[in-house]
Amino acid sequence: MESIGVLMACPMSSYLEQELDKRFKLFRFWNVPQKNEFLNQHANSIRAVVGNAFAGADAELIDSLPKLEIVSSFSVGLDKIDLNKCKDKGIRVTNTPDVLTEDVADLAIGLMLAVLRRICECDRYVRKGLWKSGDFKLTSKFSGKSVGIIGLGRIGLAIAKRAEAFGCPISYYTRSEKPNTNYKYYPSVVELASNCQILVVACALTPETRHIVNREVMEALGSKGILINIGRGPHVDEKELVSALLEGRLGGAGLDVFENEPEVPEQLFGLENVVLLPHVGSGTEETRKAMADLVLGNLEAHFLNKPLLTPVV
Repeated sequence: MESIGVLMACPMSSYLEQELDKRFKLFRFWNVPQKNEFLNQHANSIRAVVGNAFAGADAELIDSLPKLEIVSSFSVGLDKIDLNKCKDKGIRVTNTPDVLTEDVADLAIGLMLAVLRRICECDRYVRKGLWKSGDFKLTSKFSGKSVGIIGLGRIGLAIAKRAEAFGCPISYYTRSEKPNTNYKYYPSVVELASNCQILVVACALTPETRHIVNREVMEALGSKGILINIGRGPHVDEKELVSALLEGRLGGAGLDVFENEPEVPEQLFGLENVVLLPHVGSGTEETRKAMADLVLGNLEAHFLNKPLLTPVV
């Protein structure tokens, strides 16, 4: 398969990059200064695109690659891929579900604990020598707090299972009620936010879920409520989030994702009730290797005319 051209959209995993280089003719798109010129030159040799949560295959890229057969995403999210265009052109699409579920769910719980127990602030308190001047202020308990989850897919269910172990009542919102769960269902995000103390965003990013957490939802969550986002940045209206936190209309937030990554609103930097992470939900060595192996497995299955491991389209 060394003659098959694979376009890697951006840096994402050194292991994946090395393995792609061994097995295919790899093109590193981020190193290309004149992208249109490059695509014109290599259009007929590129048969696969590897993308992730930051860069994928939009309509323009797909149209510029007439021999494109498959887009394999090093991510669960598909919002950087034009799925309709892929369907129209018969281009296969794969992603990396399941293998990152546990890591992302772990991180969601970690964010809840970090925000409520002020773990990051406590760390700085000790490092600055402030403990010598007196004990740290009292924080807020996590166990037993009601947790509302937007999206009850693989990751949402894994978060619910973990939160249950802390004695947290679980409720959720999805487009329709799930048949095989005892969790409390609310038919709107506003109702969910009104009835929980911690609101977790764990749904896919679609046009319908963009800014699903808006001012009305934040008002419903209230001045003691905590927002946790391990989904995608555009799920949350970031301007409204910043103002709600600055004005004390929201109790705190744990954020792994942002609207314009890697840009983060500087107003958040000085807030001790906010924990900020650089989109590391799946960022463990074990999971990133498993994700890379799944990308490689899907590409090899496609070019050997075998069933895809994790087909989306």
